[in-house]
Amino acid sequence: MTTSTVKFVQGNEACVEGALYAGLDFYAGYPITPSTEVAELLSKRLPQKGGKFIQMEDEIASMCAIIGASLTGHKVLTATSGPGFSLKQEALGYAIMAEIPCVVVNVQRGGPSTGIPTHVSQGDVNQARWGTHGDHAMVVLTASNHQDVFAMTVTAFNIAETYRTPVILLFDEVVGHMREQLTIPAPGEIELVERLRTSVKKGVDYHPYLPREDGRLPMSDFGGVHRYNVTGLYHDMWGFPSDNPKVVHGLIRHLVDKIENNVHQMAHYKEYYLDDADLVLISYGSAARSALHVTENLRARGERIGLLELQTLWPFAADIVADKCAAAKNVVVVEMNTGHICQMVRSAVADPERVFLANRLDGVLITPTDIKAQLRVISGRGV
Repeated sequence: MTTSTVKFVQGNEACVEGALYAGLDFYAGYPITPSTEVAELLSKRLPQKGGKFIQMEDEIASMCAIIGASLTGHKVLTATSGPGFSLKQEALGYAIMAEIPCVVVNVQRGGPSTGIPTHVSQGDVNQARWGTHGDHAMVVLTASNHQDVFAMTVTAFNIAETYRTPVILLFDEVVGHMREQLTIPAPGEIELVERLRTSVKKGVDYHPYLPREDGRLPMSDFGGVHRYNVTGLYHDMWGFPSDNPKVVHGLIRHLVDKIENNVHQMAHYKEYYLDDADLVLISYGSAARSALHVTENLRARGERIGLLELQTLWPFAADIVADKCAAAKNVVVVEMNTGHICQMVRSAVADPERVFLANRLDGVLITPTDIKAQLRVISGRGV
């Protein structure tokens, strides 16, 4: 009987373990701090499992390579950091338009440009949502500890295969490089979503972009028994370019609705002490570790404080956030950027004036001391 395995690993290694558990069999990438360990580890581990690893000439080519491999039936991954993630955006838009399952890891560092390569940031939150042009929806997951990095990586592959969409894993340098225990579940313990392949036989007309009643789009391995067109242009159900307004409108609505209408199926979060909290902290990634420390510390002193840790950043589960914050007198969003998620929280709650930001922008992990200082400022305002 196969049992679970316990390891002491980096966060980037936990991501690798999650990808392999999910069935990854093709990786293309280009090394960049602080995500390089993902590529280094997979260059050894993936061939051992019969998969393929290739180092491409740059991040653009890496994104294009996983798109091609996914179309031929493989579960695919690429990993990068800020500047490389910027380079991937055009091809990422292509994957959205052509509905190609793939997983993209961005281990965040300081920016813009080359910024501060070896230090932490959470400045790519809005880029992950809006980086590619045009109207579209996006799935972005994150985690604050290695067990959740593993789980969210498996979840990313499941979502990508279910909805035929790219999924972003938005980690950060602190999570990527710190070490802690990881328990790898036994095979079969976590349910995996496999590629839904069409039942249409060879020689029968195959519609690559015709959803079933449940909304899923069966795929045929490109280069296999069916010939079909793949394009980044607006296209009909056969995949051929179309500028027919009805076709264009229907495609955009499909691309957006298949994600936004399933926000509750994709909304992952953790909550601590929210039942009686009159002060709610909202955080994610490594910042959530400091927020949890503050929550536990102030709880022990009798303060009614709680924490909502977001693991799905996009699509943003506004109604869940509103519900969890409904009884709070104040909400403080803890993040390491200029307030990307804070803006979304303010738009979700009934009283946005009661939402405050506790942040750092200097490449240093926000500490419990930083958060407590902000709480004292809020208290000093009499709110």
